Amino acid sequence: MNRRDFFRFTGFGASAALLSRLADAATGQLGFVPTNTGIKGRVVVIGGGMAGATVAKYLRLWGGSGVTVTLVERDAAYTSNILSNLVLNGQRTLTSLQFGYTTLASRYGIKVVRGEAKAIDHVGHKVLLADGTSLPYDRLVVAPGIEFNVIPGLETAAAQAKVPHAWKAGAQTTTLKSQIAAMPSGGTFVMTIPAKPYRCPPGPYERACVVADWLKRNRPGSKVIVLDANSGILAEPENFTHAFDVIHQGVIDYHPGVTINSINASTMTLNTSMGALRANVINAIPSQRAGSILTASGLANAPGQWADVNVLTYQSTVAPGVHIIGDSSATTQPKAGHIANQEAKICADAIVRLLAGLSPDPAPVTNSACYSPITSQTASWLSSRFAYDPATAKMALVAGGLVEAPSISKDNYEEMFKWFNTLMEDSFA
Repeated sequence: MNRRDFFRFTGFGASAALLSRLADAATGQLGFVPTNTGIKGRVVVIGGGMAGATVAKYLRLWGGSGVTVTLVERDAAYTSNILSNLVLNGQRTLTSLQFGYTTLASRYGIKVVRGEAKAIDHVGHKVLLADGTSLPYDRLVVAPGIEFNVIPGLETAAAQAKVPHAWKAGAQTTTLKSQIAAMPSGGTFVMTIPAKPYRCPPGPYERACVVADWLKRNRPGSKVIVLDANSGILAEPENFTHAFDVIHQGVIDYHPGVTINSINASTMTLNTSMGALRANVINAIPSQRAGSILTASGLANAPGQWADVNVLTYQSTVAPGVHIIGDSSATTQPKAGHIANQEAKICADAIVRLLAGLSPDPAPVTNSACYSPITSQTASWLSSRFAYDPATAKMALVAGGLVEAPSISKDNYEEMFKWFNTLMEDSFA
């Protein structure tokens, strides 16, 4: 697969196929919201991340002006988790990873409400906001991202400030960067990885590489110790094994199958199944669950407190008219930004069809890519392709659909930014 084919394969994924049966009514160039679809409905979207922004945009593009879309988001801008590991080594800033909602409002006619959704009345078909506002809907899309479970010993805000996970780009990312910069030469950085599923499977291994690369150049003699609750590297195993054993040999110590019993933030000590460890910096990534509004509304009904959905529509299995996309949904697909973008398109297509009195697409397909920096100048990548399996009613990885970069290279590093820009434009521009 050459790079041109790779971008064509992963860049927009499901959109072409999803447009097919609504082509006469809902097709148009990007930025043009058609008026002649004859489709009407009120859709409220909770959450303005990769999934929420994308579904709001494509509901208008494919549904037309008769489909009113209200996007509820508590923050003024979305900060991308993708590439946020590069904030730790100074190659990106948080500001450069922020995307606002002005274009979604002005170009697509999406009503953006700055506020926090507090409750879902899926019987009365309305969303209740923290300020007391009630938003009625015909269809609701919930894309709240994830919540973090608490690691024993880190129950207080003070402890969490000393041991940040930085698994949501923002203030903790800045804190972790400062902690790394303050490490002495010969210091120890310990990272913990939770058992799957968690957001962005390659992300922790990528972070270990980025930190190791920076320490080699700036704090010689330092170590990166990776404690993985999983039995082995979950994503890009060949390239990350090479990165750990060869590129960052002597810096990264990787330990699979390790349980974290507790962490003492005062002494910077981890109590683990392989014994006690002390560190200068501890980056402990907790296990995760669906967004709290889903738990509060009784929609986090899958094991691990994720939300079970029908992947033909992403409709909740317990609340008709409520669709759940992105990291909170329980599917066989990875929890990642590119997959969130893909789920959003399937969901948007399904809602438009349902509002038009049609059946959802019976054979959706999703594509995903993920680039992983290995050093400050090189990267690897992973792509995957899923198709609906009617026998299991799940999205199944197609034969040969999981492809790992044949090597770690500078070209991959340069292509990473093109992929990122394409993906973010597709969601927010």
